[in-house]
Amino acid sequence: MLLVLSLSTVLSAADWREAAAGYRFVFPRDHASHPEYKIEWWYYTGNVETSAGRRFGYQVTFFRVGVDQAPENPSRWAVRDLYMAHLAVSDPEGRRYRFDEKLTRGGPGLSGAATDRYHVWNEDWTASLDDQGRHVIKAAGERAGVDLVLSEGKAPAINGIDGISQKGAQAGNASHYYSLTRMPTRGVITVDGERFEVSGESWMDHEFGTSFLEREQQGWDWLSLQLSDGRELMLYQLRRSDGTRDPRSSGTLVDTDGRTTHLAAGAFTLAPTGQTFTAPSGATYPIGWTIAVPGLGLDLRVSTPMENQELFTRGAGIAYWEGLVDLAGTSRGTRLTGRGYLEMTGYKGSLGRVMTQ
Repeated sequence: MLLVLSLSTVLSAADWREAAAGYRFVFPRDHASHPEYKIEWWYYTGNVETSAGRRFGYQVTFFRVGVDQAPENPSRWAVRDLYMAHLAVSDPEGRRYRFDEKLTRGGPGLSGAATDRYHVWNEDWTASLDDQGRHVIKAAGERAGVDLVLSEGKAPAINGIDGISQKGAQAGNASHYYSLTRMPTRGVITVDGERFEVSGESWMDHEFGTSFLEREQQGWDWLSLQLSDGRELMLYQLRRSDGTRDPRSSGTLVDTDGRTTHLAAGAFTLAPTGQTFTAPSGATYPIGWTIAVPGLGLDLRVSTPMENQELFTRGAGIAYWEGLVDLAGTSRGTRLTGRGYLEMTGYKGSLGRVMTQ
């Protein structure tokens, strides 16, 4: 996500549509691309394992960044959008974290995102719906790959209020944002040429908008958690350059039946435990967290079985930590556990100038 936001700093937001209150999602239509907005991404993460219990995590993400809504150059190579994709596989038992990336322009079919159906691609990496409405993800690099089929599970959970997820003080600094929070998953993961048949659960985020963060915002900490009682919890905490927490931080709790509860910044705390990891990039990440949602009686502790899950992009030299996590805690005094994914950005460099135009 950092790479797409950094590239967007040099591109004007003029003439692109802004996320506005009142948007009403329709599915499967809204799985497809929304090219009238400048920025869009489809984000898959998951915890899966083999029949013998060997665990893996994965991330596959497709990004679109608008450059010029109506290029004057009639060439098929004229750049309307840039497309990026990230792939990462975590193997805690083998102590391996493998990742790859792609950066292309739309060009004559090199990459793209359909508007009449859900189909996004970057060269030979793809995400789409099959004839049964399942999500099919295929991406393979030199050292890692995924070939997975995901059922949607619960209905899409709409994040934010009145169709928008507000990220900044200005009205347009927002996105339309929904999640598929517990997707039954089967397929194959490959690491260093080894092939593993796996099954488990995934999470999918889809966001689109034109401007998100503001100049004084440094980065964010984001969690997607699947609780053992059948609920799911998404939280993100925006960090400001002065060290304070931005009041637009928020989250969503999804009940067992799919009903959502919006969590404003004041409804929860997300605090590091003091456990840190210094990555090869030089960034130091807090890899242990505590969560409290007093109104829901939730007290949770988040940890990871694998410290080094930093994705360091070659193209932009930007690093972020994105990896599998475990959780343990209580819900109104009843013990629960779970698994999920943690993303931390802005620990190497600042996002303060991102998305301010």
